[in-house]
Amino acid sequence: MNLAKNLAGKSAIVTGAGRGIGRGIAMLLAKEGASIIVNDPGVGRGGEAEDTSPADDVVAEITAAGGTAIANKDSVADYANAGRMIKQCVDTYGKLDILVNVAGMLRERMIWNMTEDDFDQVISVHLKGHWNMCHHATKVMRTARQGRIINFSSDAFKGAIGQCNYSAAKAGIIGLTRSIARECGRYGITANAICPMAATRMTVNDAVIAGWQRRLDAGLLTQSQYDARMAMPGPEFVAPIVAYLSTDDAEDVNGQLFHAERSRVHTYYFGEEARSIYKEDDGGMFTVDELKSMVPEGLMAGIPNIAPREDPK
Repeated sequence: MNLAKNLAGKSAIVTGAGRGIGRGIAMLLAKEGASIIVNDPGVGRGGEAEDTSPADDVVAEITAAGGTAIANKDSVADYANAGRMIKQCVDTYGKLDILVNVAGMLRERMIWNMTEDDFDQVISVHLKGHWNMCHHATKVMRTARQGRIINFSSDAFKGAIGQCNYSAAKAGIIGLTRSIARECGRYGITANAICPMAATRMTVNDAVIAGWQRRLDAGLLTQSQYDARMAMPGPEFVAPIVAYLSTDDAEDVNGQLFHAERSRVHTYYFGEEARSIYKEDDGGMFTVDELKSMVPEGLMAGIPNIAPREDPK
């Protein structure tokens, strides 16, 4: 554990935290001092039952490093389960300060081959799952008059071949996040969304790589595009911006959409890259302390909080 505890005394729920991006976020939030609910039901990439141990494994890693964490294996797609997860956090840690919604799945097919279940399951886990968690969390946060919500969208919100269900869900999450920001900002709650670029089992696996190779062979991808996809950075590079947005320092960053990857974080303006910050040394890994100055001075300079905190009357 590092000595700079930017999240000391905070409690957090991270969904989909058993692997990939969610795991990296849970580990960093714990390193920064937060007590964590590590949620992961242990399902496969397509939502099929697989292995329920990932949440336990991450809890073991956090506690071995001196942090505090417990596991939760409920599905975010279930409304009641989401409520129980929020209650578990409050009952265990006394409050809920931070909610990070990462849990997801994929069912990739062209629209004419996609089944109703393929569409419904992806919408249920991503969009409804985000709503379920945010709905229950904001009840607690509103009473406490403080909270941080970080939702996960994707650059697929612009449209992605074979992913109309996923693209629709991720676009919906942006609208959901901005609505929560406007509704809840007056209560000291911020809501922001992240579009990550990272190699995980969701984005890079044997089937995906084989598809890229077929597109390369057919001339649908250039060699440089193929090489860039094969060199996609790991999920650990996404965690620092999430940790920063979880801090008290980020109280005026609200209703924003960020892209995060190794060496770069940028904001969006009507779906296109707006402002960027870069990290050239240390392998492109930002620290939370660096982001505490780089985000307000660079990315967010002159951009107001769309719904600032209001003192109770």
